[in-house]
Amino acid sequence: MGSFTIGITCDLRQDYLALGYSEEQVAEFDTEATVAAIEDTIRSLGYATDRIGNAWALCQRLVKGDRWNLVFNIAEGLYGRSREAQVPALLELYEVGYTFSDPLTCAVTLDKGAAKRLVLSYGLPTPAFKVIETLAQCADVQLHYPLFAKPLAEGTGKGVTAHSKIDNPAALAKVCQELLVKYSQPVLVEEFLPGREFTVGVLGTGQEAWAIGTMEITVKDPRQAGIYSYDNKENCEQLIEYSRLSPGPLRDAIQDLAVKTYRALECRDAGRVDIRLNAAGQPGFLEVNPLAGLHPHHSDLPMIATQEGMSYQDLLQNIIASARKRLGLCNC
Repeated sequence: MGSFTIGITCDLRQDYLALGYSEEQVAEFDTEATVAAIEDTIRSLGYATDRIGNAWALCQRLVKGDRWNLVFNIAEGLYGRSREAQVPALLELYEVGYTFSDPLTCAVTLDKGAAKRLVLSYGLPTPAFKVIETLAQCADVQLHYPLFAKPLAEGTGKGVTAHSKIDNPAALAKVCQELLVKYSQPVLVEEFLPGREFTVGVLGTGQEAWAIGTMEITVKDPRQAGIYSYDNKENCEQLIEYSRLSPGPLRDAIQDLAVKTYRALECRDAGRVDIRLNAAGQPGFLEVNPLAGLHPHHSDLPMIATQEGMSYQDLLQNIIASARKRLGLCNC
């Protein structure tokens, strides 16, 4: 297997910080510790590795003529609502196989409004919502308060604060104005689900996709209940309590919805689905992450795997095996 080389595409936080970007701007990107853990683990599985880097580095390598048996892609991209689709699109252009979702799914899932419309078309539950492109549209919002507002195409809790939960039209206009200016993109406004919050880890592709487990997310500060903000995520060790959801009817319902939405959005190999309960205790889809974080100890997907007895090495092995099988690169 040593001749089988896996390239690694990634956006390193330190590279962008050195260029003058802020901590929040690079929050979605990976630390050296994460990329090193991925590379070391892939090598421990018997593969050769080649750390390619970001999309610009990938372009240079592809034009130069470099190729890999498979690319392990965790690059998030920097600009635009389709930024997570950039590396997959480049790899498809040069017919290089890669892990995780294709350009269409990466683009659709980053645009939270587009993802919710598709989920609704499959008859799956998600909070009622409206996409706000101009401040004037706030006057046309016909949703039931409280509402929740966040940038349409951001991750890692960007733009989510204690003010994201909104109780009246005046507050809605104020928050939307701030988000429209700061993030230069539309705002997703949806009815707030008041129940418990969960994230589900999913492995596989298509009908072979399955939920490995569910983790409950509880914000310790009662004043910010239900607000999984950027600050809370960045300081999760102190501000968030994570706990395994035990087997039972609730977990079955949550994981059933997670797998159905994962399949509906055509995610591949692995991902993470966020779900909250409504006032009646019924699960509703919030969003899906087709490029879930992979720090061995601090990212949600590896944490879910660990709580279910799956090692980090086994998690990555499952991801690579899924990609190899659908690409016809193994004797599965």
